Amino acid sequence: MSFSEPFIKRPVATSLLMLGLVLVGSVAFTLLPVAPLPQVDFPTIQIDADLPGASAETMASTVATPLERALSDISGISSMTSSSSLGTTSITIQFDLSRNIDAAAQDVQTAINAAGGKLPKELPSPPTYHKVNPADFTICLWR
Repeated sequence: MSFSEPFIKRPVATSLLMLGLVLVGSVAFTLLPVAPLPQVDFPTIQIDADLPGASAETMASTVATPLERALSDISGISSMTSSSSLGTTSITIQFDLSRNIDAAAQDVQTAINAAGGKLPKELPSPPTYHKVNPADFTICLWR
């Protein structure tokens, strides 16, 4: 007697067993606690500096570079990106997941203060920072 012999001899029972397994699997699948995207808050801080009328090259060399040098001394940075355009510079720092965002913000403020002497005197206001969550931004796949 083989394993499949009782299933072959009783096709109605086999069909009912298969239907029961499909129903139980379908109900169990809908009850699985799986999120489409995990809820992870990456500790990210964005620094902005404005110098009205300055070109992108000037912003990159006189504002972004001193800030980046001062910010690179902070521990726990996983990535740092900067973008300079007409009159504005934006630096985004992403920290390791284990890093406390409040402690990182204090370190960023200290680094901005340390870089203050190397920044142009014409800056109308010192660079500002704010905490951001990259997961809050929507991703648009079409235009």
